[in-house]
Amino acid sequence: MSENETVNVEDVKTQSMDPGTGTQFDYWDPENEVFWEKHGKKIATRNLWISIPNLFLGFAIWMVWGVIITKIQGIHDIDPSLFSFNGWGGLMGDEYKALLYILPGVAGLAGATFRITNSFMIEISGGRNVIAATTLLLLLPMVGAGIALKDPNVSFTVLIVFALMSGVGGGAFASSMSNISFFYPRKMQGLSLGLNAGIGNLGVSAMQFTVPFVMGFALFGGMSGAAAGGYYVANAGLLWVPFCAFFMIAAWLWMNNMPEHDVANTANSLKKYFWLEAIGYLAAGVGVSVLIATRNSDIFDSSFMGIVQIFIMVVVSVVATLALMRYATPGPVKESLLDQWKIFGEKHNWLMTWLYVMTFGSFIGFAAVFPKLILDVFGYLPNGDPNPWYIDQALTYGFLGPLVGAALRPPGGWMADKWGGARVTHWATVVMIVATVAVGLVIVKAKVSETPEDYFVTFMILFMILFTTTGIGNGSTFRMIAIIFPRKQVGPVLGWTSSIAAYGAFIIPAVFAVSIAAKVPEYAMYGFAAYYISCLGVNWWYYARKGAEIPC
Repeated sequence: MSENETVNVEDVKTQSMDPGTGTQFDYWDPENEVFWEKHGKKIATRNLWISIPNLFLGFAIWMVWGVIITKIQGIHDIDPSLFSFNGWGGLMGDEYKALLYILPGVAGLAGATFRITNSFMIEISGGRNVIAATTLLLLLPMVGAGIALKDPNVSFTVLIVFALMSGVGGGAFASSMSNISFFYPRKMQGLSLGLNAGIGNLGVSAMQFTVPFVMGFALFGGMSGAAAGGYYVANAGLLWVPFCAFFMIAAWLWMNNMPEHDVANTANSLKKYFWLEAIGYLAAGVGVSVLIATRNSDIFDSSFMGIVQIFIMVVVSVVATLALMRYATPGPVKESLLDQWKIFGEKHNWLMTWLYVMTFGSFIGFAAVFPKLILDVFGYLPNGDPNPWYIDQALTYGFLGPLVGAALRPPGGWMADKWGGARVTHWATVVMIVATVAVGLVIVKAKVSETPEDYFVTFMILFMILFTTTGIGNGSTFRMIAIIFPRKQVGPVLGWTSSIAAYGAFIIPAVFAVSIAAKVPEYAMYGFAAYYISCLGVNWWYYARKGAEIPC
């Protein structure tokens, strides 16, 4: 047999493995080494590197409210007539600080709620369709916020609406991660998911670094409006519009849908997508409405009841979303959802949800409040006067925490591939507990000091350690899920755990709002440490100890 004849035989063997062309494949099997090397690797890589910038934008837009409120608070401190939000009671001091935490909290609540619907979208609407349509929806709140923030007398209610709409960016994570999990073989799940999530997470840090800079000048000329207190706050929204348009088109043109996802009819697939997103808007609106309606209720007047209120809002949002998905969706969509909902009968789905709240929930929650927490701890003296030392320190250094956490997510996935996800998660949790308690102790010292800046370096080092462990833990826990569950369930489980964990973006700002209003922000850190201790026990018992139920 000649060399040419040998080549022809090999071509015949692999011909049936050709995935085909177009937006949806005819065949896909990444576990087959021949297929992976001949076809799969190149296609998977292309989809990954288009997915990443779209997810990057989702995180940036979802978390932008933490920077916006920090700048608004600084402008208001200089001129109390600007961004006074008199319709909300003309609050001052700690009450005004607590009010502003509502905006990133609302974005966090909405983003987590959108993740529930997005957890199940890929099988119903297809990866390419979902990614492109999601980035399209990110344009809306940024255009709206860009227009609204030109006016320093803007209604706080209007900002709440746009913060809620920004939650689409938070929801993008669930569908994006679910989508990428279908492209790669098991041996590469930790690294591929780590890259998608880790570089996507960098959107938070990049936003926190870039937005303060672009607010310093009229980036869009007259569209940036007039400066308020020397800053063009509207640029925080307008900056992202052209990027969304570009990467939306890239996703539409060059991403793919999987063959097991029956989405050949693009129009019908998009109808299903927008139907589920509408459920997300409605359910998030229910949660936010209840939050606002009960905000001044005597029932939740104490700090303890304020914390209870936060978790009630989470339950309301989750239940409303699942109920609408169960009873307000068309028949074919409902059948697919119910098939995927079999994960709710899996014990390890709930255990991994508990653990992933610790890692990703902490990362995204702390990222949402980090700049403003720096301002609240170090920007004021014990008597409430502004600290002369502080000049935009929050917006100078705030981006470092999310940068460290996001950058270490891919190494966390790689470490989990090499040493085991449960072992990496175990030691990351131990360090998280120590760092969280230490941050609380530093806050105690700083808030009573006439020179709180003396504790700033220690505070930053400890928070960098905390962000480091959340990043590593993000990668290791996601790798655990990819090992624990069969391939068909990995996508829905990844989506579900990430959706519940995303409520950290609501819970942590809301907890800080309550604790700062009560003048005890350190209590928030101690409470988080207590929860981390419970996670340490769960991970050790079920996954990390010798003889564990599922060693991974």
